[in-house]
Amino acid sequence: MGGSAPVISQTIQLALAPAFLLVGIGNLLGVFAGRLARVVDRSRGLMALHSATTGAEHDRLVEELRKLDKRMSVINASILMAVASGVVVCLLVALLFVQRAAGFEWGMAVASAFVVAMLLLLLSLLLFLYEVRLAIYTIHIPIELLELEEKQRNSKRNRLKVPRLP
Repeated sequence: MGGSAPVISQTIQLALAPAFLLVGIGNLLGVFAGRLARVVDRSRGLMALHSATTGAEHDRLVEELRKLDKRMSVINASILMAVASGVVVCLLVALLFVQRAAGFEWGMAVASAFVVAMLLLLLSLLLFLYEVRLAIYTIHIPIELLELEEKQRNSKRNRLKVPRLP
């Protein structure tokens, strides 16, 4: 019985890094949920105006609703990838404990779980970056209102190009 305490202690130490990763993922999920809430609130406000608008104003409102819908989809995908990453990290911690407790040699399974968790987190962050770019593109002040010189307008347009996902 005395020999199992050091093994448990070492296992807990090994599980600390993934536990901190879970905290980071949880914080990211809070940021993502906050962005999603703001987009949902904005879309609800616009939906309430939908039937009261006509002409160019209605077209502008519909276009913004489409962009908000796209942003909601991207944020939801980002949230899904972050949650999936968290689930794999939990699996990683469980694998570490079972490996130590049962004396199995699951080094490849543990390494694979870590790589999958990192890839899911990376995908989540890339989707978040894409959503931020969509937001910037959607929310920017129309160039015509800035009264810029032609050269400045072209420069600004080039900086605001939104990357397309495959």
